[in-house]
Amino acid sequence: MGMTMTQKILAAHAGLDSVKAGDLINASLDLVLANDITGPVSIGEFEKAGFDKVFDKSKVALVMDHFVPNKDIKSAEQCKTCRTFAYKFDIDNFYDVGEMGIEHALLPEKGLVVPGDCIIGADSHTCTYGALGAFSTGVGSTDMTAGMATGKAWFKVPGAIKFNLRNELKPYVSGKDVILHIIGMIGVDGALYKSMEFTGTGVSSLSMDDRLTIANMAIEAGAKNGIFPVDDITKKYLKGRTDREYQAFDADPDADYDAIYDIDLSQIEPTVAFPHLPENTRVIGDVEDISIDQVVIGSCTNGRISDMEAAAKILKGRHIAKGVRAIIIPATQAVYKECIKKGYIDDFIDAGCIVSTPTCGPCLGGYMGILADGERCISTTNRNFVGRMGHVNSEVYLSSPEVAAASAIEGKIADPRIVDSPESRKAQKVLDKQAEKAEKLAEKQAIKAEKLNEKAEKLTQKADKLTN
Repeated sequence: MGMTMTQKILAAHAGLDSVKAGDLINASLDLVLANDITGPVSIGEFEKAGFDKVFDKSKVALVMDHFVPNKDIKSAEQCKTCRTFAYKFDIDNFYDVGEMGIEHALLPEKGLVVPGDCIIGADSHTCTYGALGAFSTGVGSTDMTAGMATGKAWFKVPGAIKFNLRNELKPYVSGKDVILHIIGMIGVDGALYKSMEFTGTGVSSLSMDDRLTIANMAIEAGAKNGIFPVDDITKKYLKGRTDREYQAFDADPDADYDAIYDIDLSQIEPTVAFPHLPENTRVIGDVEDISIDQVVIGSCTNGRISDMEAAAKILKGRHIAKGVRAIIIPATQAVYKECIKKGYIDDFIDAGCIVSTPTCGPCLGGYMGILADGERCISTTNRNFVGRMGHVNSEVYLSSPEVAAASAIEGKIADPRIVDSPESRKAQKVLDKQAEKAEKLAEKQAIKAEKLNEKAEKLTQKADKLTN
């Protein structure tokens, strides 16, 4: 029996000719990752165990992204712990305020991940890097400790589910809609401890950002990892980012899969996950009138430049609805700079949004967008569990940047194809002209009233003189 993409990578890193689902192996690691929440726990265990060095300072990454710039004393102490550790062991890939970004957007951007890598991270969305043809998965902080010290990790080889993708996505539909569609189809435990392997002719129609989004949320289906084949789009993305040699692994024709699903990308609609699980999905046409209080566009799932572009396109020349708070979070400093160059920041601010430094902040209910009792948020993040973004009685709806931006304008969950349609734009221009006309009329009336007041005041002064 042949091997899947994931099984081939694990076999290579364990020094074995082959592996099968259920095997226990000890694999060498190419990268070990932690952030300002999980890092301090790992560092504490590292020191408790008496380790005096990391296995390779170029293969450890510490990214301060959850509560930075620090929101309180506790978060400042956590970052200080990571900072001290990074300086002590001269960690090459330590990213702090000013250089950091959201970890799962930052590391691929920096070229720290290449096809065929075996990566662990003390964060569940480490599975993102499968978009580049790597095996990457989230682990606990103690496994992270062992990885930092030894450069190895134990794994139970996962079985796999194949997703055959064909055709291509329609306008206003993106990778976020694909993965929400799949999770809605198989459930949050539908791929429990499996490798979600995406293949088929439709893969070539997906951008790298689409793939990163899809792989990022493999964990929301319970998967051990998500992975894509390496093609020309992957190679183009890697060009100029890394000079590391890499090996692309393809699944064997006779690889064993626990299930195979055929997905027609052209049939996928804008999709929204309702509270309080990512599997509670509905296509936008089935979403009733649901008002919102807040919009968040960003996160490790949808904070890349294509996400910013999609949101800016819809928001440009418009204004968000009264009573809605819209928070835009570019995932990295490079994305932030690109937004400035392309004028997206102006578009966001003119539309009534705020723009934040890169941070995970609101995604996990940390800061920069906490919800109050009864408030609703539509967000491009990856989880919508009870209390995920604040109060236990708040609600989080998951969507693409396109749906989120359209919803910000309407003040309720909205279809971007309608909100950004030529007809809607034309109607908006008519309303804008009417508002401009009304404003000018009000200005003229105010000037006229002021002149009348001045005239009345002069008459009053004259009357006073005559009386005296």
